Amino acid sequence: MTDVFQRQIFSATDLTRAGRLQEAATLLQTALRGLTTPAAESGHPGSGPEAAPQIRPFAAREPLARLMHGIRAATGEGLARSSRGDRPIGESGPGTFLLAGFSNEAGSRPYKLYVPSRYTGEPVPLVVMLHGCTQSPDDFAAGTRMNTIAEEWNCLVCYPAQTATANASKCWNWFNSAEQRRDRGEPSLIAGITQQVMRDYAVDRRRVYVAGLSAGGALAATMGELYPDLYAAIGVHSGLACGSASDVGSAFAAMRGGGHGPARGGRASDARRRGAVPAIVFHGDSDNTVHPSNGDGVIAQARNSAALRTTVEQATVPGGRSYRRTLHHDDGGSTVLEQWSVHGAGHAWSGGSASGSYTDERGPDASREMLRFFMEHPRRDDFEPSIKV
Repeated sequence: MTDVFQRQIFSATDLTRAGRLQEAATLLQTALRGLTTPAAESGHPGSGPEAAPQIRPFAAREPLARLMHGIRAATGEGLARSSRGDRPIGESGPGTFLLAGFSNEAGSRPYKLYVPSRYTGEPVPLVVMLHGCTQSPDDFAAGTRMNTIAEEWNCLVCYPAQTATANASKCWNWFNSAEQRRDRGEPSLIAGITQQVMRDYAVDRRRVYVAGLSAGGALAATMGELYPDLYAAIGVHSGLACGSASDVGSAFAAMRGGGHGPARGGRASDARRRGAVPAIVFHGDSDNTVHPSNGDGVIAQARNSAALRTTVEQATVPGGRSYRRTLHHDDGGSTVLEQWSVHGAGHAWSGGSASGSYTDERGPDASREMLRFFMEHPRRDDFEPSIKV
């Protein structure tokens, strides 16, 4: 049933793009009716969508218009081409790239999930990737090449999609104080998507991570602050600390490097937040969109006043950019925080592919370094998570 539903969804998407809206609506209604079979209603094992978790659709109660909008957002309609010209968005990787969705009291968001080709049902790491403004999951996956690199580590990669109805530029609303509270607003949606994937797939719960670019980087920092019991480490690229802004005006001030300090009101309780949150931060030192000082703010927030020893390395990518890498070590010598300052780079994913938008091919490979850092930071054994999946 899952394969049939997935084919129906993508066929409906093609019909929508062709302007055949009535046919698309009819096909969607047929697909949704097919999710509830007599066997599923009777509770027989091995039947219904729960028995085949490769894709989880939006709840049937969602309005059809919202379903259609979510499908368009998740499949990158309107971003089928790179922002750098007429090149099509690149391949998603040798695994499977699935469309799904999640709903709770805060609303609904589509997402795409990359399942690596070597996934066999044994627990694997999960990385949640939060795109920047104007981007889509497909665009972000192509630009970061995260799916291709995740193949090497046998990781699941999840890409939640912001919708134009939630933000006209498809930015995550990191700057609203209402979106900086645990179990509220967009943080609850990202946490819910993460937990849904953990229910539907075999995930190593000690290796769940979140990363993002720009607005997505700011939301990743927020998720690290609000859900340290869910995410073992965070990756923030060209982003801002949680609470750097509380409205649109303060957001622009923070992006210019003149905002007020990060707020702490939304932080998870001390029982869940112990010491530093492992974090890897990338920022171009010529970023004119989000001032590089915001990277310092992310590190300071993640550090949480922990006593760490700092070392600095300088290097250059062969044929590319130079960079400064600052490492923050604990008493045992383990690196807890990494900060990469890429010289001459602007507001773009370092080491990314031109197949996607907002990438800088000449910089160090942020995707590869983030996955390397994540795999070095499983959740420590003495941490008792409060999240129940």
